[in-house]
Amino acid sequence: QVQLVESGGGLVQTGGSLRLSCAASGRTFSSYAMGWFRQAPGKEREFVAAISKRGSNTDYQDSVKGRFTISRDNAKNTVYLQMNSLKPEDTAVYYCAATSRTSVVRSPVGYVYWGQGTQVTVSS
Repeated sequence: QVQLVESGGGLVQTGGSLRLSCAASGRTFSSYAMGWFRQAPGKEREFVAAISKRGSNTDYQDSVKGRFTISRDNAKNTVYLQMNSLKPEDTAVYYCAATSRTSVVRSPVGYVYWGQGTQVTVSS
């Protein structure tokens, strides 16, 4: 079993940056591909970015390409989401998740472990 704890959320102005971290418990972190999702009030949870087990493959939602970067440090059992040029529409609760599937996955159905989420608010 894997426990995930996100951190790094907060309030930032339009154009600002935040770096989210997701720390995983256990010694099998490298066995999981990881993803970041977000959910805004009144909206469904949506895919943001994903990274393969060793970090060689990544995938991004079109709206964040060129602004967000997902990375991982398997030695530290941590996955990151660097968010630059933030926009008010990026405001949401951000969740990290783990999947045992081989490739990066966009559907939340493919993820078995979830963190509790961290709030990101971008003011205009």
